[in-house]
Amino acid sequence: MVTNEWMLYGGTALAVVGLVGLFLPALPGAIFLLAGIVVVAWADQFTRIGPGMLALIGLLTLAAAVVDYAASALGAKTAGATRWGVLGALLGAIVGLPFGVPGIIIGPAVGAVAAEFIRERNLRQAARAGLGTVAGFLLGMVGKAVLGFTAAGLALLDYLK
Repeated sequence: MVTNEWMLYGGTALAVVGLVGLFLPALPGAIFLLAGIVVVAWADQFTRIGPGMLALIGLLTLAAAVVDYAASALGAKTAGATRWGVLGALLGAIVGLPFGVPGIIIGPAVGAVAAEFIRERNLRQAARAGLGTVAGFLLGMVGKAVLGFTAAGLALLDYLK
């Protein structure tokens, strides 16, 4: 039988993996963080971390996921990419998934460059779209980390009150 103490340890470990995962593109850190916080709350019968706080943390997790998946495409768009470049970045992200961390970082950039080059035959514009994709990816990682650490901090403050 699993005791509440073991649930607390397991939930904490899952949350720590989630915090590390906020910086690893292949790991859904925000989801692991949320799962860990829910397990910790459950171990305490939701007396310290209640449903309202879990709902807020769930919204932060959703926002982190949106930031994570949309950042590369938005970075490409901000750098002047057309719809083709944005679509190429999204397709590049999907194609890059099986190649792990390098594929997740490089795939969207290559997709944006390829799509823009096919459309316009302008290497300079295509390269700008690729660089925008990488910049968006990096800014997205920062945004995801800020949201994740905010969620973890709120959960910790609620638990310790």
